Amino acid sequence: MSDAGHERGLDRLAQRAIRPTGWLLAAAVPLWLWLAAAAPLDSVQGVVQKILYVHVPCAFAAYLGFACTAVGGALYLWRREEHWDRFAASAAEVGVLFCALVIATGPIWARASWGRWWSWDLRLTLTLLLFLVYLSYLLLRSLTEGSERTARFAAVYGIAGLAIVPLNYLAIDLAGGRSIHPENLQRGSLGAGMRAPFWFGVATALLAFAHLLARRVELAALRDRAAALEAAGESAAESAGSRRWTRGEPQ
Repeated sequence: MSDAGHERGLDRLAQRAIRPTGWLLAAAVPLWLWLAAAAPLDSVQGVVQKILYVHVPCAFAAYLGFACTAVGGALYLWRREEHWDRFAASAAEVGVLFCALVIATGPIWARASWGRWWSWDLRLTLTLLLFLVYLSYLLLRSLTEGSERTARFAAVYGIAGLAIVPLNYLAIDLAGGRSIHPENLQRGSLGAGMRAPFWFGVATALLAFAHLLARRVELAALRDRAAALEAAGESAAESAGSRRWTRGEPQ
């Protein structure tokens, strides 16, 4: 299949995913909210613990976004097909959105649990670093959009940035007991009645990620097509003007 065929295939896949993921998301969000509201209160933290059902699922969606950015970048370096570059950039945008939600919800939980909005704990610091790394990725692309050299550099940058994800997940273990952040969830660590809303929240966040990614890929493809048509129109106008000038016709 040609590069254009591959690109049309990816665009069609994104377009076809928008409607079903949108309907599923519309059904899942109210159920997620109801499950979270109906979940039992934590005996120590009380109602603020329910932020868990938003905070952690958003973290998983952010991890997925940055993993997709790395995969898209690697495939672009291998195949040199523009749609993989668009996929990587789109995944980074959605990943940054979810990472911003993690950073926004974390201090609310921290204030109620630790008595302060922020601590330079290893997990929190690495989460902020992860956000800034991929925000810089997006700024780089916005300032130098359209350059193949930029796309190659962004692909390498996106792959390298992924190294922060496992460090972030393992930060509590790496801190050696000095972290004030709650430990990673393990089997049996969720109380009775908390597993269903938690895992349904994770599924809903990943579904939201898929829907937003499909929409962003579609938008990027439409933008590239519009730019190509504009460039073709300008080239045709210049060519017509050149022919009239050669024949001595008035411009």
